[in-house]
Amino acid sequence: MVYRLSNNIRDRNFDDLSEKFSRKVYGGLKGDIRLAVIWRDLLAVLPLLESQAPLRILDIGGGLGQLTVALAKLGHQVVYCDLSEQMLEAAQKLAVEAAVLDKIIWHQQPYQALEGEDLGQFDLVMCHAVMEWLAEPEALIERLHCYMAPSGLLSLTFYNQNALVYRNLIRGNFNVLQGEFAADPGSLTPGAPLQPDIVQQWLEQAGLATDYSSGIRVFHDYVTTQRGGHENPQAVIDMELRHSVQEPFKWLGRYIHFICAAAR
Repeated sequence: MVYRLSNNIRDRNFDDLSEKFSRKVYGGLKGDIRLAVIWRDLLAVLPLLESQAPLRILDIGGGLGQLTVALAKLGHQVVYCDLSEQMLEAAQKLAVEAAVLDKIIWHQQPYQALEGEDLGQFDLVMCHAVMEWLAEPEALIERLHCYMAPSGLLSLTFYNQNALVYRNLIRGNFNVLQGEFAADPGSLTPGAPLQPDIVQQWLEQAGLATDYSSGIRVFHDYVTTQRGGHENPQAVIDMELRHSVQEPFKWLGRYIHFICAAAR
């Protein structure tokens, strides 16, 4: 089943949702799982980058800055960009606490405006949970590729439309699957959830190959009644990490994580 998306989609600024985003996504187990999977994936591929110096890293849609700050603490040179002033302020507060504020270059602007900056190319470009909030998500991939060094990598996550459909099927929300899908403006559900195969096509058209894929929250979001191991947060994270890279479970992830390189 494919959602018919509303045509009334605009690039989303999170200034009005930053507190809700921080509390509901990163204030609990959902955020812990998300960070655990992405961080595990990044640590696995960072040694594969050829640069001997500290890596140059671009984080587009850096949000609350957890990954930006963590990578800066490892000694890498990080450029942060987010459209939301409130997200930027939260990220800078985290950077101050970690004593890396001056080690990060900060941009509060839409990603399109970065074209006017002389940023150069990067060993790693990160763009997490941004595409599904854009009016033209496919245009983003071409821009991300431009920022990648020839041997660089792209870390891309997006909201999985198939997982959204499956969750509504489980919950009996059949009415949501009828007609045009339009997310509540005050909701953290994006207006343009994406199908993995479509994103793969966009990547291929941009000259990128997916070297690695994983699912984020492959079972947590489907649980309606907690029992047994569900009551142990660390056990949930461990099981999410294990199944996030296994077929077919990874494709049930609320988010999909692709790590891509230039096609050879």
